[in-house]
This record gives sequence, C-alpha cells and structure tokens, in this order.
Amino acid sequence: PEETLRRARELVEAGRPFAAHEVFEARWKAGPAEERDLWQGLAQVCVGVTHTARGNRVGADRLFERAVVRLAVFAATGRYAYGLDMDAVVDHARRHTGTF
Repeated sequence: PEETLRRARELVEAGRPFAAHEVFEARWKAGPAEERDLWQGLAQVCVGVTHTARGNRVGADRLFERAVVRLAVFAATGRYAYGLDMDAVVDHARRHTGTF
C-alpha cells in the first residue's frame, strides 16, 4: 500500500493523474475488500483531476462526488489509511465539487 501511494503521488506530480488512477485501480483489485472504498475513492479523485484538465466539468464533478462518498465511508470505519489524513483527503475532493 505504501508503494502504491508513493507511485501514484509521483504520477500525479508528473502531471499523469490517469496513470495514478491505474495504480490505485490495481491496488483495489488486488487488496483486501475492506480497503476497496479507499483505493476506489483515490482512483476517482485522479480521474476527476483528469476530467478537469480536459475541460469536462460535468464528468469531473461526478467523479469527485463519488470519491467523496467512498472516501468518507472508508474514513468512518476508522481503519488505518497508510498515513493519509482522511479528513484532509475528503475535504480536498469536496472542494472540487463545492459540496461542503
């Protein structure tokens, strides 16, 4: 999981959020079911960023909204998030949709 986060962060910082989505997707498919909302939510944030960069505001809003739900559900479990501040991650996704 830590390698997944490191690699995805590198890809986002390099301007490749869709590639980061693929890294998260691989993790959610290979990881434990109880972490699925975490990895899917992070992947959805990356696709939302991709849609934003391409000018697809409607698609971006939908992905960020889905990400907020998944990440909030995971955060509510209290499970370990590999050092991520889940409140900050959820807030970041919410800022993109304006759904505070």
